[in-house]
Amino acid sequence: MRLYDIVLLVTPDVGDDDAAKIVGDYRKLLADGGAEFVKDEAWGRRRLAYPISKKRDAWYHYFQVQSQPPLIAEVGRRMRLSDQILRHMAVRSDEELKRAAKSAERQRLKAIKRPPRPPAAAPTPVAGMETPERSEA
Repeated sequence: MRLYDIVLLVTPDVGDDDAAKIVGDYRKLLADGGAEFVKDEAWGRRRLAYPISKKRDAWYHYFQVQSQPPLIAEVGRRMRLSDQILRHMAVRSDEELKRAAKSAERQRLKAIKRPPRPPAAAPTPVAGMETPERSEA
């Protein structure tokens, strides 16, 4: 199973209860397909950065699920066909988590191999070079 982040924008023409019902339908579709929910957050009604289909705001919802790729493809297909979903995006996020963990481990091993820095020494005055004294005029 792979980890996915899914964000969907429900049209603002529907009410709060109807938006929750639409999201519930997709939640049920994911659960019936065998997806395990890690996060399920309703972000509420928010203003869009730019108009989509002449709409300026939408109901946002975020899922983080562990699922097989064919299920995510099917849910994405159904969201694309729905008139009530303005936009949706499903991103595979387990690759990013693996990459970040691998990078952190590489940096930790590099720090272990690197010798410690010597303490900073105080600057030593150079012979024959004196600091000029200023005369006040």
